[in-house]
Amino acid sequence: MMKKSIIMLSFGMMAVAFNSCGKNEKPDVLIEENTTETALTEMPAEMATANPQDEMLKKAQSHPLTNLVLSENHFDFKEVKKGESVEHIYEVTNTGENPLIISEVKPGCGCTAPNFTKTPILPGQKGQITLKFDSASFDGPQNKQAEVYANVENAPIILSFSANVIN
Repeated sequence: MMKKSIIMLSFGMMAVAFNSCGKNEKPDVLIEENTTETALTEMPAEMATANPQDEMLKKAQSHPLTNLVLSENHFDFKEVKKGESVEHIYEVTNTGENPLIISEVKPGCGCTAPNFTKTPILPGQKGQITLKFDSASFDGPQNKQAEVYANVENAPIILSFSANVIN
């Protein structure tokens, strides 16, 4: 009976750890019962490291789905001087019946800084996604992209740009 109580208590503690503070973090250890003591062991890799992309997608699609139209999905900066920062604004139009919620814009590398409309975009309204490229570490032709997570069926949406970095 005592062992059963300890096991139930352990499961309760794990549930609290999984749901604490409203965060989707998972603990690094799993509590296992031993007849003489409580032992801490590593969690299986598939439990310890959830795919962040799947989590972003789930968060984005947790709202009623809608549709969007982009002004373009690719932009060419042409020639950019090395060290120069350039940015482009992609216009997003909500063509669906529910508010469009952009939950995350994840650039492919640290050279690209995103900014986007954080408030819900009502049906028929427009929002923006800005990608700013820092060319300081690059030479020659560059192709970069960012993933846009929103409450649309085919998320993530890929935005891309190209530039030819010259000295």
